[in-house]
Amino acid sequence: MLTLPAFRSDNRVRLVAASEPREQSRLAFEREFGGRAYDNVADLCRDRDVELLYIASPHELHVEHVLAAAAAGKHVLVEKPLAISMDDARVMVEACASAGVMLLVGPSHSYDQQIQLARSIIDSGEVGEVRLIHGFNYTDFLYRPRRPEELQTERGGGVVFSQGIHQIDIVRLLAGGLTRDVVALTGSWDPRRSTEGAYSALLSFPESMACITYSGYAHFDSDEWMDNIGELGTRKDPTNYGNARRALEKIADADEEVRLKTARTYGVSDHKNAEPETYEHFGPLIVSCDRADMRITPYGIHLYNDAARVFRPTPRFRYPRSEIIEAIVTALRKNIQPAQTGAWGLASLEVCHAILQAAATRAPVHLKHQIGLRETP
Repeated sequence: MLTLPAFRSDNRVRLVAASEPREQSRLAFEREFGGRAYDNVADLCRDRDVELLYIASPHELHVEHVLAAAAAGKHVLVEKPLAISMDDARVMVEACASAGVMLLVGPSHSYDQQIQLARSIIDSGEVGEVRLIHGFNYTDFLYRPRRPEELQTERGGGVVFSQGIHQIDIVRLLAGGLTRDVVALTGSWDPRRSTEGAYSALLSFPESMACITYSGYAHFDSDEWMDNIGELGTRKDPTNYGNARRALEKIADADEEVRLKTARTYGVSDHKNAEPETYEHFGPLIVSCDRADMRITPYGIHLYNDAARVFRPTPRFRYPRSEIIEAIVTALRKNIQPAQTGAWGLASLEVCHAILQAAATRAPVHLKHQIGLRETP
């Protein structure tokens, strides 16, 4: 649902087919796009008009659906995280490589326009080498309506797999990709939502380090420090503070919570997200380099260099997630893939597992499956 406005907004994209078990959603797709709607992924993969499959199924189904797409010779854009287990992720990467199809992972906030702008400033040499990255995000993630598996770590739930992957992708992109070691702690302090609701991790890179923190416990909202612009680029009303917890208190049982979650599914209701006014973001982010600090916002980058403070604006906002459309088109039409390939997604997933392992063992975790930014196609 969140990426659908991007597909609607760019005439270089044509939605020709979809797969969805809910009949309501299939009928809605056929009405809106005039395409074919299947009740299973196998039939979708056999559709001759499909060039690329966007896989946005629950995390535990990614491996099955990516393998089906690869076997059918379809390029793939799969939602983050790439998979739940490292073994599944490796199988997916190998299957797509063997089939000669592209495997891209996203959308993630590493595609965000301001992150790409920061990377270009780093590449220019203007600010020198990246030395320290500090990113944090405080949200109400854990108290939004959830399906049962979204609150079960072993099924890909919790904030490390669902949210940490964003921060990991961002800091890896800015630091060059090669995470060496991870030290981390996680927090789970609400027995009603018994999965990781918070973490803090220190990642080391060859020339730099990154500290990332996330809390989904619905108290402080770090969007206050982003000019009240929410993650999706929409303006937030501060008077709505506490809405997620209040709404959850009114839910009678897990079945009702699933129904509320389902109500946001395409074609099931008329629910529409607020219109964004700028690019998406994933919380306050400061990048310290040899000759400047960069404070990154959806509107642009505040550069604090040796002599002055300057502002570098992001390009004019066109439509939400335009960055992912550019990445897809460039990959398929120019054969130039973004950094966020399957191999990149595998490396970011390894960091997720390292956070969980480091927290469980209270010991640093050394990484083995990392890929540098310059090693991506």
